[in-house]
Amino acid sequence: MDGFDEHCAQPAPPVTFTGRKTVVAAAVTVVLIAATLLIRPARTGDDARPPGPSERAASAVGMGAPVAAVDLTALVADREKWLAGHPDDDASWAVLGSAYLEQARRTADSGWFPKAEQALKRSLEVRPAEKGNFDAMTGMGALAGARGDFATARKWGELVRAQAPRRWTAYPVLVDAYTGLGDYKGAQKAMDQLLELRPGLAAHLRAAQVYRDRGWREDAVVALEAAGGAAKSPAEKAYVLFRLGELAWERGDPAEALRQYEAARRTDPAQAEALGGRARALAALGRGGEAVRDYRLALGRTPLPRLALELGELLDALGRPQEARAQYEAVSALAARSAADGVDQEVVLGLFEADHGDPAVAVRRLSAEWERHKNVQVADALGWALHRGGEDTAALEYAKKATDTGLRSAEFAYHRAVIEQGLGDEAAARRHLQEVARTNPDFSPLRGPLAKEALATIGQPAPGGPENLQPRTPWVAPELPKPRPAAKPKPAAQQPGPKPKPAPSPAQPKPSQSAS
Repeated sequence: MDGFDEHCAQPAPPVTFTGRKTVVAAAVTVVLIAATLLIRPARTGDDARPPGPSERAASAVGMGAPVAAVDLTALVADREKWLAGHPDDDASWAVLGSAYLEQARRTADSGWFPKAEQALKRSLEVRPAEKGNFDAMTGMGALAGARGDFATARKWGELVRAQAPRRWTAYPVLVDAYTGLGDYKGAQKAMDQLLELRPGLAAHLRAAQVYRDRGWREDAVVALEAAGGAAKSPAEKAYVLFRLGELAWERGDPAEALRQYEAARRTDPAQAEALGGRARALAALGRGGEAVRDYRLALGRTPLPRLALELGELLDALGRPQEARAQYEAVSALAARSAADGVDQEVVLGLFEADHGDPAVAVRRLSAEWERHKNVQVADALGWALHRGGEDTAALEYAKKATDTGLRSAEFAYHRAVIEQGLGDEAAARRHLQEVARTNPDFSPLRGPLAKEALATIGQPAPGGPENLQPRTPWVAPELPKPRPAAKPKPAAQQPGPKPKPAPSPAQPKPSQSAS
């Protein structure tokens, strides 16, 4: 054993390579590498470098997700340069049209819409819809939805679904289209199909929209949290935070809404929608000067008529009527510019005319809009315009359509309460004013204080409990009609028909002779 241990303890001889062995090993290595490349050639995905801005934007546009402004600009420049030398590339035309559409969404510049339409139509010319140009068809549907032409959006979405039912990109278009048309059951069904086909950012965002429209706020928050988990880029995360801020604002929590809006701005400083939301929350918190500043900054980046109207009403509430008048004039100018590019701004213009212009013009505009899009926003605006025009009976029918679907909106409830008060139904008006106070008492710098004042002056029910609901006079049992006696059956002899034979009498014993 000792000898064996000594032998094991000896170090192994060193490995040495001769020049010939080295050459042979190198040759074998080269052959193996060449064989590997022949078996599996290099692929695009093998590039270890991170995707560039245009690649990131193209991927996000294809997924229907928000895109960073820098990446989007790079994608537009890249596709425009490529198409200058390859005008028959239908796929690139579709990508460029979708990129133009995303530019319009991010900047609120309606001038991008005609460019998007031109690029998408060019793609369809190169490869028609009949040959399965699904990217361009989906882009046309999304473009129509962004313009507010929901009937056209539904047509494109249903056309894609008919040709390729498993193509998930058609379903976000259909959810938006059905919602705009007031078909909320159809929107929910399309949302369910989208979640089944492609659960991800786009699906969770549409789910939150559907749940919010049904009044299911907790479900909407959960869906947005799921969307935040699926978001990858800062632009996507910022958009989810903005939507969470909108939900917090609608449920009457301006402090939480402000936190969400500011988080969205920190995540993506180019998120201009969050800037407008922050202005709204600051106004509700009594920080009017800061709110005016943010509204002006937001309008500088996203010149939307709705933001101009909100700023004008805030300036009115702050006692600055001349500045408010300038904003009201801007509402009409911005809406006219959007309308020239095919964007539907009838709801904003109708509410503007009803409150600050000619209610008769508002009724005409919104009546025509109701024929096209029977959704709750149009119903509420038309009902309010009819009230402002003195037609409360007709107004109440539309106010009911706006509030009976489940959407919890303080503004909708306020409009209905004022209409009911005009009709003399104080109990219903009180109920809906209390709903305003529970939902979002600071929903408007002008109408919020009016709602609080109306609730304080409309009167309250009689104090006390059920004893106050007893009748003033003692209860007396009503005199009920006496029951009619049941008819007695007639005797058998009086029954019609043949007379029954008399039953034979029992035989009597004859008297005996002896007895006589």
